[in-house]
Amino acid sequence: MRAAQDGSYERPHRPARSEGASPADRRSAIRLAALRLFAAQGYRSTTMTDIGAAVGIRGPSLYKHVASKHELLAEIMIGTMEQLIADNVAAVAGTDDVREQLRRAVEAHIRYHARHRLEAFVGNREIGSLERPDQDRVLSRRSDYERRFRELIERGAAEAAFDVQSARIASYSILDMGIGVASWFHEGREFSVDQLAYQYGDIALRIVNAQPRRSAGERDGTDRS
Repeated sequence: MRAAQDGSYERPHRPARSEGASPADRRSAIRLAALRLFAAQGYRSTTMTDIGAAVGIRGPSLYKHVASKHELLAEIMIGTMEQLIADNVAAVAGTDDVREQLRRAVEAHIRYHARHRLEAFVGNREIGSLERPDQDRVLSRRSDYERRFRELIERGAAEAAFDVQSARIASYSILDMGIGVASWFHEGREFSVDQLAYQYGDIALRIVNAQPRRSAGERDGTDRS
């Protein structure tokens, strides 16, 4: 799917028909078709008939695999947040250094948004289309995800590794970078995903005014020169 000049997404071409596929494969194809259509024309303008036509499943047969388009939207948006949280947990697990933890968390954040642009686009635009309690589930996971960044920044400030006036504003600024990446990044152009992630890691450390690491002597107040 390509982004149009106005930032919207062009309607996808219809994929091949899915006859003969397993139920799991059909469910996956339906979810992908819904994601593309939600990005291209919006959730409210997409019908179950549109989704069925995109995967070559007609009428009532579609409801053997999915109950409603709302179910698909909720699955997409909850799955997006759960994957972001899982990536964050994995990213910070390999080190205790708060600077490196923040860098790795930001790199994971950027990689996801660069590689899952449609999920990020739909997740950001369609939160108002979700009905409760699914909307509450997504918002709860969003709060959890933001809190993970904020607590890293607060810990870094407490350890004198970061110098920030507001950990919350810093965390929001960092999270917004991922949303921006999803809107403009295209793999295979000027930067690779890894190059992009590393550069954004540098930017995040500047946002929190990361301080140079101190030597052991500086930390305990002794002179080891």
